Amino acid sequence: MSTSAPALDHDAVVADTVHWLEKAVIGLNLCPFAKAVHIKKQVRYVVSEATTPEALLEKLMEELEHLAEADPAKLDTTLIIHPHVLKDFEDYNEFLDVADAALEDMDLDGILQVASFHPDYQFADTDKNDIENYTNRTPYPTLHLLREESIDRAVEAFPEASEIFEKNMDTIRALGHDGWDKLMDKA
Repeated sequence: MSTSAPALDHDAVVADTVHWLEKAVIGLNLCPFAKAVHIKKQVRYVVSEATTPEALLEKLMEELEHLAEADPAKLDTTLIIHPHVLKDFEDYNEFLDVADAALEDMDLDGILQVASFHPDYQFADTDKNDIENYTNRTPYPTLHLLREESIDRAVEAFPEASEIFEKNMDTIRALGHDGWDKLMDKA
């Protein structure tokens, strides 16, 4: 009996993620900084075949190194999409501590950071089905690698950056579950 995961259609996984990025993140302006890097094609999409947290950690470290060494004008951010591992949100959430430890071990803490997105994302003190959780829900578990310098520049350009979270909550509440479903419909 094989324990390997079914083959992934990398193009379809990336297309689903780009659809989410364009419709939700950019379309709803959940992140006012995303549009520029998307238009400039400075986002790297990596589909991981990892089936264990250990294999994902290896891929994460590889991609952290790649992003740290890349020219920021050509590559600003990376999305590691990992459909086969950490499908359970609690397991995923625990892995974020491992990701932060990897940043420190690689001396990249303060240079890069890891943001989190998951199909079952749930903020603390919310019910699983609360619409507010959808601000961080993606088609697949995803680790978002960001440059600290890019975040600093974006915050300078957007003085109300601290208000983004509350604005996103208001936006997603106004949209509601039906609106979210229509937004994500590819038909």
